[in-house]
Amino acid sequence: MTHKSDQTIIQTTHNTARFFTEHRHVAWVALVLTVLWGIFGYFGMPQRKDPDIPVRAALAMCYWPGVGTEKIERLVTQRIEETIAENIWVKRIESTTRVGLAFAVVLLDEGAEDVGKEFDDIKMRLDGIKDLPEGAGPIVFIKDFGTTAALMLTVASPPASELETELRAKSVRGAIEAAREGLPADEAQRRLALVYCYPPSVSPAGITAMFTQFADKARDDGMLTNQRLIEGAGFIGMDATPRGDADSVQAYGENYVETHLRRAEFHPDVWAPALITDPSQTLDVLKKVAGDRYTYRQLDDFTDLIRRTLQTVPEVSKVDRVGVLEERIYLAYSQERLASYGVSPAQLQRVISARNSPLPGGMLEVSGRNVTIAPTGEFTGEQEIGDVIVGASASGLPLYLRDVVDIDRSYDSPPKYLNSYTRRGPDGQWQRTRAITLSVQMRPGRNIGEFGRAVDEALAGVKSRLPEDLVYARTSDQPLQVEENIHLFLSSLYEAIILVVLVSLIGFWEWRSAVLMSLSIPLTLAMTYGMMYMVGIDLQQISIASLIIALGLLVDDPVVAGDAIKRELSTGHKSVIAAWLGPTKLATAIMYATVTNIVAYLPFLLLSGDTGRFLYSMPVVLTCSLVSSRLVSMTFIPLLGYYLLRAPRKPA
Repeated sequence: MTHKSDQTIIQTTHNTARFFTEHRHVAWVALVLTVLWGIFGYFGMPQRKDPDIPVRAALAMCYWPGVGTEKIERLVTQRIEETIAENIWVKRIESTTRVGLAFAVVLLDEGAEDVGKEFDDIKMRLDGIKDLPEGAGPIVFIKDFGTTAALMLTVASPPASELETELRAKSVRGAIEAAREGLPADEAQRRLALVYCYPPSVSPAGITAMFTQFADKARDDGMLTNQRLIEGAGFIGMDATPRGDADSVQAYGENYVETHLRRAEFHPDVWAPALITDPSQTLDVLKKVAGDRYTYRQLDDFTDLIRRTLQTVPEVSKVDRVGVLEERIYLAYSQERLASYGVSPAQLQRVISARNSPLPGGMLEVSGRNVTIAPTGEFTGEQEIGDVIVGASASGLPLYLRDVVDIDRSYDSPPKYLNSYTRRGPDGQWQRTRAITLSVQMRPGRNIGEFGRAVDEALAGVKSRLPEDLVYARTSDQPLQVEENIHLFLSSLYEAIILVVLVSLIGFWEWRSAVLMSLSIPLTLAMTYGMMYMVGIDLQQISIASLIIALGLLVDDPVVAGDAIKRELSTGHKSVIAAWLGPTKLATAIMYATVTNIVAYLPFLLLSGDTGRFLYSMPVVLTCSLVSSRLVSMTFIPLLGYYLLRAPRKPA
């Protein structure tokens, strides 16, 4: 408009800048609505740590125990590969065959829009394979590699308390002194007590058997002679005369473990062995080998309560636990003992299978009424297993299972996975205790801040029903990470406003222009938030980084518009005219500058595949911020400039 005179522009131009200046009551309403729109958009946008990118990898596994790799490759692996390849979106299949196992990794093409649908199709095809060799299968298909935990909460056991250690030491000391009672003084001084402590909830059957084997071996080798068994509530041991000192016995025990046992076979709840020479030092020795206060079984109960509580939170979709030890019922028997009763191992299996079978119920009509029959054949505890009748004794009395086998409930041996948590204790020393980790996932489209607050409230409620000394640690906390990212953006925003004010004060040398520029930033961001909400952009690390980048661009148009208003004021135009005339003269230049900046970032939209999806929010957010900056410079800057800016004083 430089070729037109000011009078012509004033008479012929009708645009948003003029409307917002002349109809200020409408403009103020629009400004308030824009701010409210931005606040609604900011708090209404889903918040998460990373953009939602579908993982296109899945895994198919098939077990065939005891079979060689060549046979599995020919009869199972190739069949799985051919079935998976029937899906048109499969890009690559990588298979590996091991003894007793075949697994194939599936990778979908990036052109597949609905990844879940394609994986469901592959699983349906794999489930249709019904003619696998006998003993092979079933085929397990795992497709949830893309699920990420919004929160990982580790629940750990504290070390055994001093009171518990003192009470146990008192019992152990009494047992040792009782075992040495009546011995000569010199003999009692040379003796050594080897003690294993375990929680009261642990069945002593398995521990006693393993300890007895070691004691027999040590006696036969002459390492521990004149043995006397000591046992009590929560401990078992022996008092014996050692061949050498305590270090020699400890070295012998470690060698026995390496040559006759596996460390994984040790009960995970048992304390380390205690070697005690002087009964008066029992407490000091037990303090060094004391284990954790709560067992894996107790942690299982605690975390199960937490899991069921968290699943009631609307923002939570799924809760998994890592580190839970599965329990089994073990039947220990000897061939001689079974033979003495005329029972074979195969007979035990048949009797237990027949007893522990869920049978269908039915209806029975009695006196004109229907009575429901509900069979109760399944076992509900170890006691019911021992009450099973497996035969008859020589005298004709019933022979129960508990009479011929030792029934013990314990963890999988060896355990497949042991979870622990390492932290620094109050005394500054590192502590490593058993733990179970809960992986909490958030429902799609939810605000991660609300998710964090809801989970905190649920945890606060359930902690009152759990022991006070349990250790809670957030090993991964996405709500905190998102909060830190937002804090980083807000810090950058405050710094940008301060810098704009300082530069405006230095450049324009007046506070009015500085205030106008500082007000343009939050107005532009409010409009940007509203646009982001409309186009479906969520708040995550890429969009936050884009907003930080945009802070350096969104003040360009308001600065140019504000300077144009001051220039028109200096020529003698009234405020109501200069407020819109200045930006109008530069409207074309401002528009082309905005378009140029937008076009510079649009090539990011041309990126294909998951890379394009990951960076999709960057050009969209930058475009929203630049368009908002353009709109603010032609609407609210003229409005605010009318009130704030004044014509510069002419020198006298």
